[in-house]
Amino acid sequence: MSFNDKMSTRSERREKGKVLREQVPRSSHGTWVPSPDRPDPVSLLQEQDKGRLEHLLPIKYGRMLESAFTFMRGSAVVMTADLASTPVTGLEVELCGDAHLLNFGVFATPERQLVFDVNDFDEAYPGPWEWDLKRLAASAVVAGRDNGFSDKVNRKLAEDVTVFYRDAMVRLARASALDVWYFHVEVDRVLEAFERSSGKAGKSARKMVKKARGHTHEQTLEKLTEVVDGRRRILNDPPLLVRLRDLLTEEQKAQMTEKDVENMWNDYLASLPVERRLLLSRFRLLEGALRVGGVGSVGTRCLIVLLEGGAEEDALILQLKEAGPSVLEPYLPKRDYSSYAERVVVGQRLMQASSDIFLGWHESPLTGVQYYWRQLKDMKGSIDVATLDEAGLETYLKVCSVCLARAHARTGDASAISGYIGKGNSLVKAIANFAVTYADQNELDYKALVEAVESGKITAEKGI
Repeated sequence: MSFNDKMSTRSERREKGKVLREQVPRSSHGTWVPSPDRPDPVSLLQEQDKGRLEHLLPIKYGRMLESAFTFMRGSAVVMTADLASTPVTGLEVELCGDAHLLNFGVFATPERQLVFDVNDFDEAYPGPWEWDLKRLAASAVVAGRDNGFSDKVNRKLAEDVTVFYRDAMVRLARASALDVWYFHVEVDRVLEAFERSSGKAGKSARKMVKKARGHTHEQTLEKLTEVVDGRRRILNDPPLLVRLRDLLTEEQKAQMTEKDVENMWNDYLASLPVERRLLLSRFRLLEGALRVGGVGSVGTRCLIVLLEGGAEEDALILQLKEAGPSVLEPYLPKRDYSSYAERVVVGQRLMQASSDIFLGWHESPLTGVQYYWRQLKDMKGSIDVATLDEAGLETYLKVCSVCLARAHARTGDASAISGYIGKGNSLVKAIANFAVTYADQNELDYKALVEAVESGKITAEKGI
């Protein structure tokens, strides 16, 4: 969108969205048929594995094998390849890139208030808003099936996603730019919504918030570190947590000088605002460890570092996650980022109402791997979708859809998107049709992974 487009009136931009219906009928979003030359989903997953830590890949596939739902969470690369052939309006936003319903949750703002928002940005990239919406709707159907809901209920859940997104986008299109930018979903409002939906949902939401409040940096230190001879150090708990000094070869240890570590630290600090640099100047780096987490990201280099402050019991754990190309990049225009890690950080800062104060990036001088940094488990929490009844999952999807619409409105043209969607249910029905069809495809892709494991093509370790 050009500067002049942004400065046109809201009514003009809304009209632009309406005109786009003639070029890209809303009903066209409901039709999806796998192309005859559709890439093999298992091959796409294996292609993405290149450069990852091979000894961790069986854990990734073991987690994806749990169900069609967990498979979908770890296979954004597969769905993105399919979305690339679907109709788009040309209205661009900052995409989450993996708007699976488990990539939303609770975390603390810098003011220590709990909010609910999008919380995964590994694939963030500018692109068509429809892709995020379709992935969220499809994941709703897959989640509903996993919970044993009927086909009728699952279709309704997919429709709800677009209804909630549409209604939120209408409100955001009418709001001032600052109100859109500042808008956030407070956790107390989320709790109230769940309490109104059902007793079971309210219980699940309260449990999520209770766990999030307990995930303080003090609790993280207690869980992941120990004090030996008066000094704190990271625990060793292989294969999920392994200290770096136990992983590096003697040659690598010799290559990694204190100056290299200092340069790494300074590169990270340079990516932060001045006041955050001042805060972190009160800490020094003690040691690091490889830590396994997530589903689709298992095998990428995910580290934690222990920092020590000047006061007694003054310590902090930061997480470093390897950043690579977004799964969206092969299908969208190239963007000018200095690194993959910067792309992730910029995407998060753009889409979230409030982001981690330690969010930054650097490139390893030893390996050339790019990392983005953040605080580990800073009052973060996510709901156990498997415990939700129909009313509870509907409520959860409403909150997710509102957050997604807000993120898109911050980074795109809410008036034009709202104008395209309209007040009726044309797009609602189309997205639901797509979601149900894609949920069927996801099940076939999941079975393909099961067969690949059974045949020995892929090694999987369950229960880790």
